[in-house]
Amino acid sequence: MNFLENFYNNYDEDGRLRSKHGLVEFTTTMKYIHKYAKPDDRIIEIGAGTGRYSHALAQEGYRVDAVELVQHNIDIFNGNTKSGEKITVTQGNALDLSDFADNSYDITLLLGPMYHLYTREEQIKALSEALRITKKGGIVFVAYCINDPTIIQFCFERGGLKDEHYKQLVDPVTFKAKSNPEDIFQLYRKEDIDSLMNSFCVERLHYVGTDMATNYMRAAVDEMDDEFFDTYLKYHFAICERSDMVGMSHHVLDIFKKV
Repeated sequence: MNFLENFYNNYDEDGRLRSKHGLVEFTTTMKYIHKYAKPDDRIIEIGAGTGRYSHALAQEGYRVDAVELVQHNIDIFNGNTKSGEKITVTQGNALDLSDFADNSYDITLLLGPMYHLYTREEQIKALSEALRITKKGGIVFVAYCINDPTIIQFCFERGGLKDEHYKQLVDPVTFKAKSNPEDIFQLYRKEDIDSLMNSFCVERLHYVGTDMATNYMRAAVDEMDDEFFDTYLKYHFAICERSDMVGMSHHVLDIFKKV
C-alpha cells in the first residue's frame, strides 16, 4: 500500500489519458464499452483512479459506482465530479468487494487493479470478486500490462537491464519479468491471462491491444494534428485485435461475458 500511495501521490494519473498518446488507450477502451453498454445499465469501475472513465460514462447518463484504493486519487476524483452525474466513489480494495451485492452490475470495469497484484491467488481473487458482482450475461473489462513491450522499451531502449535490481527480475532465457510490490507494475503474457481465465465460466468476446504502437512513438503521436491523429486511430483500430500484433501492445483489454 505504501508503494502504491507513494507512486500515485507523485504521478499525474488524471492527465495520463488526456495527451494524444493517452487518448489512444482511452478512446479504444470507451469504444468497446460503448459496444456493450445499454442506456439503463449499471456500471461499476473497480480501481477507478481519478475517475477518467467513470466520469466520462456518468456524463453520458450512466449510473456509475466507483471503487478506489488510494485516497489521493479519490480526492481528485471528487474534484472532477460535475453537476448531474449519477456517480458514487468508495474507498476499497479489489480483493474485497463485500460492500457490493452479487449480480448487481451490467458492466464491470477492472482497469487498474491487475497492474498491482503480484500473486496468482490475489489475481484470481480480484477476478472472482469482479465476476461475483456482475450480473449473469454482464460484461467484464479487465486491463493488463504486458511483459514484452516493457522488456523492449524499458530493459533495452532505456537500458534497464544494466541495473542489477531489474536484471534479477528478468529470466535470462525467456525474458519473462517478475515483479514485487516495490516495482509497482505486474507484467503478463497472454498465456498468463489465459491461464487465469481458465478458472472461470466466461466467454471471451475480445482481446484488444489498447495502445499498440503508440507507446513506442509517443512524441510523434503527440505532435500529430487532429486530422492525421484521426487517420492514426483508424490504423490503430484496424490492428488492435489482430492476433499477430496484439502482443506488441503495452496495455491490453480482456473483455468477456459472465455465463
